[in-house]
Amino acid sequence: MRGKSIGNIDWTIVLLYITLVIMGWLTIYSASLPLEITSIFDTKQIYGRQMLFIFFSIPLIFVLLFLDAKIFERLSFVFYGIGIILLLGLFVFGVTKKGQTNWYQFGSFGFQPSEFVKTGTALLLAKYLSYPQINLKNIKHKFIAFGIILLPVCLIMLQPDAGSAMIFLSLIFVLNREGLSGWYLFSGFSAILLFFLALLIEPKYIIIGVAFIMLIHYLRSKLISRNPILYTFIFILISGFVFSVNYVYNNVLEPHQKDRIDVLLGKDVDIKKEGYNLNQSMIAIGSGGLTGKGYLEGTQTKGGFVPEQHTDYIFTTVGEEWGFIGCTVVIIIFVILFLRIIAQAEKQKTKFSRVYGYCVASYLFTHFFVNIAMLIKLFPTIGVPLPFFSYGGSSLWAFTIMLFIFVKLDANKVNEW
Repeated sequence: MRGKSIGNIDWTIVLLYITLVIMGWLTIYSASLPLEITSIFDTKQIYGRQMLFIFFSIPLIFVLLFLDAKIFERLSFVFYGIGIILLLGLFVFGVTKKGQTNWYQFGSFGFQPSEFVKTGTALLLAKYLSYPQINLKNIKHKFIAFGIILLPVCLIMLQPDAGSAMIFLSLIFVLNREGLSGWYLFSGFSAILLFFLALLIEPKYIIIGVAFIMLIHYLRSKLISRNPILYTFIFILISGFVFSVNYVYNNVLEPHQKDRIDVLLGKDVDIKKEGYNLNQSMIAIGSGGLTGKGYLEGTQTKGGFVPEQHTDYIFTTVGEEWGFIGCTVVIIIFVILFLRIIAQAEKQKTKFSRVYGYCVASYLFTHFFVNIAMLIKLFPTIGVPLPFFSYGGSSLWAFTIMLFIFVKLDANKVNEW
């Protein structure tokens, strides 16, 4: 059975993965190339270590493809539990970097468990939602599904690592696909919009606007569905949220978090301090023009003007050296991968495989969108790697495991009946 499932591998997904990994390594090589060029296998260099990470991804992929596909569903709670234990262990054995205790350090090797917990969470969520009796319109079932997602989110927020925690929230798209009311998505996006509006506009004007919109909605709704108590409750809730924004901004958020929001909103910031990273990344991307300056020819890249360019800011190298055309090609490859995963998820014969596939697509898309959006001032700057591109063994292996578990489940769908 295993041999047959291996023969049913979706090679489109595999080839897209290989393409992105190769392009990622080439970009890391350019972003980290020293003045004195050494072997591409020199592990003293960033590109040499990334090559080592890629090399060890190969046996990892083979192990995943030759495992019994059913083991991922049967042991989903074990994978999730190990992830939670690893997150808890950070508070005792973790190493603090840049104010965040989100790494284990073993000599020169670092390990970030939050990257791997994403897969455990996706597996357990898929397992739970695959039970025939589960209905996300049921309050108890809804509560448990959210609990599976929010437990690792809370532990990661305590590190504190808001960027990684936010990625887990993308699983709401999966819940929406499986029957959760679209009201939750609408409420989430509305809360984000109101938060930023409250930092730009006097709260009283926002409340007046909300009252006007709700009044129109009330009058246009069917007479039988009008509930003045519900409308009043929602209005009070929104008003309380809007008036609390400034307090949260001034008294709850950390200084670096406020700086990132100020940069996004275009407030006066010092481009030599809190606005430096974003300013340099936009200069690098913009300087590439249509076709780019050429591979290994990026002056911003070679001058080291963009901090962390081989990790969170890796896409700036693409923009500078490959230009608008190169950026478009990379984006298209990512989009094809997302669409392919979703298309294959819809073809699965078990709910477990389908839900897991949607989890993978949601995770990858959110990483991709946030990473690129923060470089062009469409999203606050947070530490989110670009899948298969950014430097790091933890992120590469975690994304590889996540993706190839789905590849295995998809290859096994002919044996799922």
